[in-house]
Amino acid sequence: MRRRKFILLTGSVALCPFAARAQQVSKVPRIGYLGVTSPFDRPLLLDAFRQGLRERGLIEGQNIVIDYRFAEGRLDRLPDLAAELVRLNVDVIVSLGTQGVTAAKNATKSIPIVMIGVRDPVGIGLIASLARPGGNITGVSGSAGLEIVTKQLELLKETVPKIQRVAILSNPANAYHQLAIKELNVAALSLGVQLQLLEARGPNEFDGAFAAMAEERVEALLVLSDVIFNDHRARLVDLAAMNRLPTAYGIRESVEAGGVMSYGPSFLDFFRRSTAYVDKILKGVKPTDLPVEQPTKFELIINLRTARTLGIEIPPTLLSRADEVIE
Repeated sequence: MRRRKFILLTGSVALCPFAARAQQVSKVPRIGYLGVTSPFDRPLLLDAFRQGLRERGLIEGQNIVIDYRFAEGRLDRLPDLAAELVRLNVDVIVSLGTQGVTAAKNATKSIPIVMIGVRDPVGIGLIASLARPGGNITGVSGSAGLEIVTKQLELLKETVPKIQRVAILSNPANAYHQLAIKELNVAALSLGVQLQLLEARGPNEFDGAFAAMAEERVEALLVLSDVIFNDHRARLVDLAAMNRLPTAYGIRESVEAGGVMSYGPSFLDFFRRSTAYVDKILKGVKPTDLPVEQPTKFELIINLRTARTLGIEIPPTLLSRADEVIE
């Protein structure tokens, strides 16, 4: 009898480590990544995110799981994809841009959300304030304020001083753009330019927008930063070139694709910094206790080759201020 008890006892002790390990496996943190475009669009950003996690000891496939969902540029898919991540009971959701974060917010009020690069999150109602975001959203804001679009228009005017009519391409599905346009209307008065406001929800509306620009004989174009515009940047760059329009963008990749210039925050920096929020949240810190950070690194990128093709002579003073000149 005693021997039987001893065998049962030692057997249960031997099983304890396995039970403990099984318990640990079940507690591996899950990160939900909600992508608005495809995993192949701007892959360096996703690489920077993974690298930032590794630097904090969070290694995919070892001590964390990342559940990826990509909308492939179809905004109508975002609500369902966000709901999928909620059903997976992830510990935190990470998303880039206004549309992705808004979809995540509508899907859950309890799972923490780390936003990346959202323009004016206070103005569009995603958070209460930068210092005290409230609710379940925190992260890295995409703008130091609406002044950034004013700066883009100023730089475009400095690049081509003689322009008088400038087209502004916006996405009506992006709440930030409505605020940006109000700011641009004020800036246009002081710069002595007339704005033509055009909208496009996706690439199927690009041709119509550029046809309207040609009809109105605009002399330059400012493309407001948007995940859909960024995803289809090559198409926008081609259309701008066909219409011989000097164009300013918010991301460097558009200039690398052949645009004239861009001015905006570094998205690589955004993705690296976002991992600090993920790390703290997984350690138990509440989003409401994590102030939202603003951009600290801005880049002016100029494509001198494209400027020459369009017959534009970039002022030397502007070239000297550029962070990178593509020749």
